Amino acid sequence: MSTAYWHQVRSAEMAVPTDRSLPDLTAELTTMLGSTDPVVRDEIAYPILATWISEGVYDDLLAGLGDGMAVGLTRGLGETGTDSVFRRSFSALVLAECIARDNAALLLPPGKILEWGDRVSGWLVRERDVRGFVPGRGWAHAIAHGADAISVLAESAHLGLNELTVVLDVLADRVVAETPAPLSSGEPDRLARATMTVLRRRLVPLRIIEPWLARIASAATARTPADRDPYLTTGNPEAFLRALHLQVALAPEPVDVRADLLLTIVDALRTTNATYLVSRG
Repeated sequence: MSTAYWHQVRSAEMAVPTDRSLPDLTAELTTMLGSTDPVVRDEIAYPILATWISEGVYDDLLAGLGDGMAVGLTRGLGETGTDSVFRRSFSALVLAECIARDNAALLLPPGKILEWGDRVSGWLVRERDVRGFVPGRGWAHAIAHGADAISVLAESAHLGLNELTVVLDVLADRVVAETPAPLSSGEPDRLARATMTVLRRRLVPLRIIEPWLARIASAATARTPADRDPYLTTGNPEAFLRALHLQVALAPEPVDVRADLLLTIVDALRTTNATYLVSRG
């Protein structure tokens, strides 16, 4: 169908059209998630699917829709600089909407949510295309969208202490992974926000959080060969520590261990920024 058809759907408050079957509409919207046209992808496909999911249109089909989005996470995985990133990145956003719908209505068995969690976590740590804004094509933002999906996952009642500990490990794996260039489009902030979601569940104790932070701080001070840019290794974990410090300190909904956690983060930042804290008197 032409984009004019879908613009009409949007202008009609995204009501489900009656002239075509829902499976046909869904298949077309799913294909559009991978479009290189940001209008088609960002302003039509994603918001329509997200609206229909949140309004319960897919409640009887939610498992199948989420499974399809999980498959989309594998399309071209391992490629960098290609257009396949858009399908993966926006599949993650729609899968997050499916999880959010279950968070609100408890429609699916726990095993399905945990399965989706495994799929999105595995994709996030393996994603190699870390571009943010792509000129002429709009936002790829795979790491940011992955962090958003992990944040929604962490809100699920099906995740307990063990699962949330794994979520923290996934976030750390992504933070410490070397990238072709330091993440610079808000990804550390989105990863920190996902961490805050885990902490607000009030299930993960400080005895687990402290070594987890120490791992990230160690990556932020890792030694690199003299002929390599050290910020490709240290820049992301350092930016993450700063973002997490900001959110723990200023978030209006504090985490239970905020005082102790702030001290731990400040100690990590003091270590990673030792060069800048030396008095010049």
